[in-house]
Amino acid sequence: MPLRRLVMLRHGETVGKSSERFHGAKDVALSDAGRAQMRAAARSLRQAIFDLVVASPLRRAWEAATIIAGPAPVRLEEGLREIHFGRWEGLTDGEIALRDPVLHREWRERAPGFEYPGGELRAEFRARVMRAFERIDASGAEGALVVAHKGVIRTLSESLCGSPLPDGRPDLAAAVRLSRDAGDAWRLR
Repeated sequence: MPLRRLVMLRHGETVGKSSERFHGAKDVALSDAGRAQMRAAARSLRQAIFDLVVASPLRRAWEAATIIAGPAPVRLEEGLREIHFGRWEGLTDGEIALRDPVLHREWRERAPGFEYPGGELRAEFRARVMRAFERIDASGAEGALVVAHKGVIRTLSESLCGSPLPDGRPDLAAAVRLSRDAGDAWRLR
């Protein structure tokens, strides 16, 4: 059976303040506030039916997924890791602007060819995320919950639906819901 429903949930706040800092490859845990956000998200998803729960292997995502899934198993998917921000890892937007003003401006302006300095190439990141999605799609699940990171969710949503999410979305602990129609096209719900 083909995958028909996909809910992508961004992990909650972390001890490393993911609301303020660029934590890509850095493995930071959920904070107490983040765990509370995930318990609230679990309540909001209570009526949803998932045949499969998948998470990034980074602690903030798999910990969030275990809170949401309860006793259900969580499959870790290496391809759902966030992009490595290179020398921007762990910095705030303001710190990056001060240390790297030219690249920061290029990033903000979405300059063609921009890459994170010393980080994972964006094309390689997109390809990795889409290979992970192909494995999820081939799982036989009709409804799947993916607990991951902002960049992963934005990449999946844009690749599947053909248009980007609004800037800054999804927020921490926010869900993006997609459904596949009879013609196999994905749509935001």
